[in-house]
Amino acid sequence: MESKRQQKFASLLQQDLAAVFQRDLPHLFPGLPPGISTIRVSPDLGVARVYLSSLLANTGPALLELVRDNSKEIRQALAKRIRQQVRIIPELVFFLDDSAEYAAHMDAVLGKLDIPAETPEDTTDPKTDDKGPAARPKLFADEDE
Repeated sequence: MESKRQQKFASLLQQDLAAVFQRDLPHLFPGLPPGISTIRVSPDLGVARVYLSSLLANTGPALLELVRDNSKEIRQALAKRIRQQVRIIPELVFFLDDSAEYAAHMDAVLGKLDIPAETPEDTTDPKTDDKGPAARPKLFADEDE
């Protein structure tokens, strides 16, 4: 579980890194810049794991490769933005966030399940039968009925 300090730092990184992608380095990304879904920061604030999401599903791996190739330039642009606020500029490690694809896959799997509807006969209480309520089970051998 992340501490408050890690969460605040991750939030700061997410805002400034998004600004770097959109304003400082738009020439690196033809079309839409990558979205940042989540940032996880190590306890010493030295490493930030950045999860990128792409609106176009088929460009994900190419986008990740492009970002990884230019990670030094991205880190320098980020450093210019946050150098007055932090002591250490974290090392950025980029990953592709596939949670949306996974959710779509699970939705498709659950949609394919053939679950029969419940019939009225199945709704009877197993504790009772046609004769009335079931007898209470004996807990002890000397218990009277």
